[in-house]
Order: sequence, then structure tokens, then C-alpha cells
Amino acid sequence: MVTVKICGITRLEDAERCLALDVEWLGLNFWPGSKRRCGLSEARRIVDAVGERARVVGVFVDASVEAMRNVLAETGVGLAQLHGEESVETLNAMLPHAFKALRATGPAVLELARRYGGEHLLLDAHAPGTVGGTGVVCDWDLAAELARVRPLTLAGGLTAENVGAAIAHVRPARVDVASGVESAPGHKDAALLAAFVSAVRHAG
Repeated sequence: MVTVKICGITRLEDAERCLALDVEWLGLNFWPGSKRRCGLSEARRIVDAVGERARVVGVFVDASVEAMRNVLAETGVGLAQLHGEESVETLNAMLPHAFKALRATGPAVLELARRYGGEHLLLDAHAPGTVGGTGVVCDWDLAAELARVRPLTLAGGLTAENVGAAIAHVRPARVDVASGVESAPGHKDAALLAAFVSAVRHAG
């Protein structure tokens, strides 16, 4: 079954909405430059409320290993998503509690993916000057190639309208959405959330 990750959660009420829909993964963004940055105290509240009902992921962009470990320890978040230009060595230092996110810049990403360990990878759209959450659709052909050799989380421009086609084309292990279920950056829309999750369940 394809699982769902709702990313860019900034409020406990949105986390609760996700849990009511049986969403398996929740993403909290700790990058200072993000419009969806989650404060540490709110992150702790979310983690405490979620308990064992879902996995909570912390999104980092080019943070040091020490900084990531400190945030995970302070908030209780169990897994780090490395969404910048982190080295293989940085990822290795965080394993097994981390995975790498790559951007679909072209066929070279397939070779790059082989260098990174971990249980799985995330592939996001390539949008120059940004690091995700843009609503730009990922290259599904590249994603499908990666998904054949590695458990893959597909991100980038997914909505209730296109996620079924994305799943059919890519066959990912997981789909990841942020802007596609929002009324404003960091504010999830209940109707859009429900429609997205329903579309995934019917496709998967």
C-alpha cells in the first residue's frame, strides 16, 4: 500500500486532522528559510500528541549533524529528512534515523542516488532557487526509474487531482504533499487533506 506523508505542518490542529485520516507520516520543517517552519515548542507538542500513531519527520536543509541531533533530541522527532546539498558523510552520520531528499535535476540524479544509503530516498521537483514546497511537479519518468531500485517517496506538485496518475506511473512507496493541501503556507485545508488521502487510498 502506498503511504502518505503530509509535510510542512506547523500547527497541532493540522496534525490532528492528519491523524483522523490515518496519515502515516507527518513532516515538520525546521529550515529557517521555510514559509512552513515549525517552532521547536510546537514540534514538541505535535510529537507528544502523535505518539505512536504516525512517524514524525524533521526536514533540514544543510544543517550540521550536531544541530540536527539537537533538534531531534529537543523535540522528540524520530527521523531527519536531509533536503539540501548534504554530503554522503553527513547522511551516514545520521543513519539509521535519516534519509536523503534529492531533486529531479536530470538523469544524473540516478547515479547520485546510488551514493546515498538509508532505507529509502525522497525525490522532489527541481525548482531553481528553492528547496521544496513549490507546487512544481516532479519528473515522474525519473522517479519511476528510481522507484524500481529503491523504496521512494515521491514529492513535488502532488494534489488530489494528479496523485492517482502519479502513483500509477511511478509506483512509489510513499507520496509527499505540502502546498497541494494548503489554504496558506503551513495551514492545511481539511477538505483538501481529505480529498488527497482519499485519492491515494483509491489509487494504492
